[in-house]
Amino acid sequence: MKIDAQPFTFELPPGRTALVIIDMQRDFIEPGGFGAALGNDVSLLESAIAPTQALLQAWRARGWPVVHTRESHAPDLHDCPPAKRDRGQPALRIGDPGPMGRLLVRGEPGNDIVPALAPLPGEIVIDKPGKGAFYATPLQQALQARGVTHLVFAGVTTEVCVQTTMREANDRGYDSLLVDEATQSYFPEFKAATLAMITAQGGIVGWVASLAAVLQALDSAAPGPA
Repeated sequence: MKIDAQPFTFELPPGRTALVIIDMQRDFIEPGGFGAALGNDVSLLESAIAPTQALLQAWRARGWPVVHTRESHAPDLHDCPPAKRDRGQPALRIGDPGPMGRLLVRGEPGNDIVPALAPLPGEIVIDKPGKGAFYATPLQQALQARGVTHLVFAGVTTEVCVQTTMREANDRGYDSLLVDEATQSYFPEFKAATLAMITAQGGIVGWVASLAAVLQALDSAAPGPA
């Protein structure tokens, strides 16, 4: 299956391509979470929800692999090094109690994925202690068990956890495509710069395509895990 993308056409093998939705969790997208504690306008991320939902529905209709990630830490914070927790001067730090429970802590309400994108039984859910989804997680094994060779990315934020995971995937031999409308940043200029970095030098990190281009290509494929 061919997708019109930058810097050139992306070849998507049906059934061997996973949709990876990065950190679409309440702590980053809703008021009162960690994103807001850092001083960000979290409303800027809302625009990524509907496009990501459209991708997710298309993937589910075809029975292809879906991965959801959450940046999260154990309640005792043993997997959150001081170099991460103590950086900057946020209103609240990782593990502190907030309106949606303790920030970025597993099991707290704020750590849930937003309802529009909630995982279904059988979909892969990765709790990651770092920016990249491959670091200290079972993601690589889960993808290999399903025969996945290509990845399509959505999620937030573009320049941090999304880009980090795409770079990790590139180092592991995956071809990766980022869907423009399905990713967002608190800083629009950072998103634009990241898309340029991903596609530079012949796609040194991966590819970028519009939601319309991806859905058009998917519509040409027969439903089901080919």
